[in-house]
Amino acid sequence: MQYAPITIEISEAGHVPASVVGPRGERLTLATLPAPGRLRWNVRRKAEIVAAVDGGLLTLREACKRYGLHLDELIDWQRAVERWGWHGLRVTKLQQYRNL
Repeated sequence: MQYAPITIEISEAGHVPASVVGPRGERLTLATLPAPGRLRWNVRRKAEIVAAVDGGLLTLREACKRYGLHLDELIDWQRAVERWGWHGLRVTKLQQYRNL
């Protein structure tokens, strides 16, 4: 699966984007992000959260609070995307890459 680059659309307020383009080229807004609560984290959901944070739709703190994540975990997701692309978010890949 190939993912699209992240782009940002700025809201009228000029501070927080109204939407960002997600990993598959879809438009992400706060309403279209994965719902908070018990989630099974798959690559798509992780990628959407990373795209939202990287695009400014959510801050790191907001994302961690909304999804019950530890800051280190979310930063690991961001680093995996930076180093290996969206496929680096697979659990097996994270385990392999941590050993490098």
